[in-house]
Amino acid sequence: MTELVGLADVQAARELLGGVTRTTPLEPSRPLSAALGGPVWLKCENLQRAGSYKVRGAYVRISRLSAEERARGVVAASAGNHAQGVALAAGLVGAYATVFMPVNAPLPKVAATKGYGAQVELVGNTVDESLVAAQTFAERTGAVFIHPFDHADVIAGQGTVALEILEQCPDVRTIVTGVGGGGLVSGMAVAAKALRPDVRVIGVQAASAAAFPPSLRAGEPVRLPSFATIADGIAVGRPGELTFTHVRKLVDDVVTVSEEDISRALLMLLERGKQVVEPAGAVGVAALLSGAVEVTAPVVAVLSGGNIDPLLMLRVIEHGLAAAGRFLRITVRCVDRPGQLASLLGEIAEHRANVVDVVHQRANPHLRLGEVEVALSVETRGVEHSDTLISALRASGYQVVFTGEG
Repeated sequence: MTELVGLADVQAARELLGGVTRTTPLEPSRPLSAALGGPVWLKCENLQRAGSYKVRGAYVRISRLSAEERARGVVAASAGNHAQGVALAAGLVGAYATVFMPVNAPLPKVAATKGYGAQVELVGNTVDESLVAAQTFAERTGAVFIHPFDHADVIAGQGTVALEILEQCPDVRTIVTGVGGGGLVSGMAVAAKALRPDVRVIGVQAASAAAFPPSLRAGEPVRLPSFATIADGIAVGRPGELTFTHVRKLVDDVVTVSEEDISRALLMLLERGKQVVEPAGAVGVAALLSGAVEVTAPVVAVLSGGNIDPLLMLRVIEHGLAAAGRFLRITVRCVDRPGQLASLLGEIAEHRANVVDVVHQRANPHLRLGEVEVALSVETRGVEHSDTLISALRASGYQVVFTGEG
């Protein structure tokens, strides 16, 4: 039997974190409250030190090391948030940190980790591969391996998020949070179920990187053969042994959301909530928006991190607009004659759609003689507006040969 972390462990972790981490705000969400018919709040761990909740567990773990262990240094593996949390925590206690990150880790996260004083090594294509490299480094050098989720101290530290939620929203009925390896949801479930057994704790994974559902069905941690998602912070191929036990015993449900759901959530949070959130930090909101889970209000959704690559943000915003029917890519074939392009653009303008870019092609071998192809990116006001625009273009004799969603 794997011993569960207890409420006393989480409360002790909170004492350790006094003066180290911030009590992050709980902000109301009008769009989500209207959609769900009851109060919905956002726990803004994207505003935590180092940009995510990860510093909580990392500091608790590292601060409890002996002087001899600190002298050997610490090593970790992460796509970014745990890396920054370990780097910051190690600096606070005076330990040298080495962090292994995937080669495709977002550059801002790599730069921030270095900025906190850690030595960064880029190894592997996934966090799982980086974990192997970090563990090998620990065995070779004697550095203490700081697991991103599968350790009692880490789970206890992450559980302090739930203590704050229960104080900030005493009547909460449902807590929804993203799940990667399971450290955050495990710790939060420990605290919530001990203090308020009636509170439902729901975990959310990206559908294309969801290791917990098959593991729960199998009754043991199962490794995914492959996984890929824009939510790099929760792209973990196998649950931890300790976190799996916690999730199986304490978490009410684990649901999944699509990449499109995540994009829509990020866009809503940016537009309506004025919150900069990374994809992994938005999956709880994605579950609420998509109806992936039935909840009882008041609901608290945890925005677990805000460390998003600006380039990824641009792509996600475009993808989110497309998923919401507000960004349209169309290719139109028409007669190649003077004024034809101006006529096409004029008709789009008449329908109050905004053309973002235009590519005018004559060299496509699939075109007939005297025919031209125009590829356009167009901003619209939604699905109905997009459908109206396409119908109007076709009614005017234009051949819309491709309609894409970005």
